[in-house]
Amino acid sequence: MSRRKRLPPEPVELSIENLAHDGRGVARVDGKAVFVHGALPGERVRARITRRRRDLDEGITLEVLAAAPERVMPKCAFYDVCGGCSLQHMAPERQMEAKQAMVLENLRRIGRVEPARVLAPVTGPHWGYRHKARLAVRNVRGKGRVLVGFRERQSPYVADMTRCEILHPSVGELLAPLSELIGGLSIRNRIPQIEVAVGDTLVVLVFRVLDPPAADDEQQLKAFAARHGIEVHLQPGGPDSVYPLTETAESLYYSLPEFHLRLDFGPMDFTQINHALNRALVSQALQRLAPKHDERVLDLFCGLGNFSLPLARQAGEVLGVEGDQALVNRARANAEANGIGNARFVVADLHDGVALERAAWLRERFDAVLIDPPRSGAREVLPALAAMGYPRLLYVSCHPATLARDAGLLVHEQGYALRELGVLDMFPHTAHVESMALFEQDTGK
Repeated sequence: MSRRKRLPPEPVELSIENLAHDGRGVARVDGKAVFVHGALPGERVRARITRRRRDLDEGITLEVLAAAPERVMPKCAFYDVCGGCSLQHMAPERQMEAKQAMVLENLRRIGRVEPARVLAPVTGPHWGYRHKARLAVRNVRGKGRVLVGFRERQSPYVADMTRCEILHPSVGELLAPLSELIGGLSIRNRIPQIEVAVGDTLVVLVFRVLDPPAADDEQQLKAFAARHGIEVHLQPGGPDSVYPLTETAESLYYSLPEFHLRLDFGPMDFTQINHALNRALVSQALQRLAPKHDERVLDLFCGLGNFSLPLARQAGEVLGVEGDQALVNRARANAEANGIGNARFVVADLHDGVALERAAWLRERFDAVLIDPPRSGAREVLPALAAMGYPRLLYVSCHPATLARDAGLLVHEQGYALRELGVLDMFPHTAHVESMALFEQDTGK
């Protein structure tokens, strides 16, 4: 039976050498890495060691003895405890430099690939940018109230917070009222989370309810919705069980004005959390692919048509492929609502290599391919794409390690060259980064 390693009784002084992938500073003591929350490269800090492992230690900054030039005062009063952010103590422009360096380092180390050109980072609003979120809820008797917010850093407990600076203000300023509301319900102990969905004109909060609300609970929820101009939905079971408790004449949607598009979505649908940066992402993607009016484009992991429909405005034809039938239905409805007749959508499991070998749509001729996979990447579909010899491939990624892995496959095994790489600040004040990589067939091989 292993015993938990004893923690140092006193704080330790550490010199921070670099930044880890999760935004923590990294120091070394006798050759062992120490990951320290709240510390930046080049700083000397006094830290408390909170956990010891065989290969690394973890700690938290108590005092900054020598500050880095990029250090700033966090805006959020709950930053020290909340796990929603990890980099508020670093100037936003320096955050982007660090994230870009992390993406490039992953490409070199994992994929053994260097882009021919690195684009300037794309940034947007740093506060109030988050339109989608899942908030944890917990009735804590010891505090005498219900906590609503993100979980504590590296902890299952709900952070004690009354507002959030990165959530859209329509929700970020509602945490305290939500706490009061839920505290007055009979099912206050049976609501574990709230799903947040903010559109251009409507806010929807989906309450996960483990027990049916009483009639008085429903009246309180309806009054809260009316008072704050939002919709309240209830989720008694899985995602398909969601239904509206209150409804307005509005619907959830986000717009892409550059392409004269309005995309409707459901409160549980996947969408980019940062609408301003999503517009920049879509615009840059179309600039990189530059589809002509007589070209056909394949959009993999197309979701509800975020890239497919803008591509259809410029290309001759677009085929969107997605594994979720509900999202494909949404994409088809969005195409029809926007008067787009040159985009079609099919359902396919893009992680099933055997099924992909038999997919008829994958044998069609396309002039360009866009891939926007989940964090797990697109490894299974890459060989089939390379076998078809598509000349241009744009890879949109939310995870540097899987992008680097797949870039290595494309370059070293599939005959592509990495022409351009760009990063976008989709998730300010967190260690997450969105990136975009343009690959073209390497005719020199």
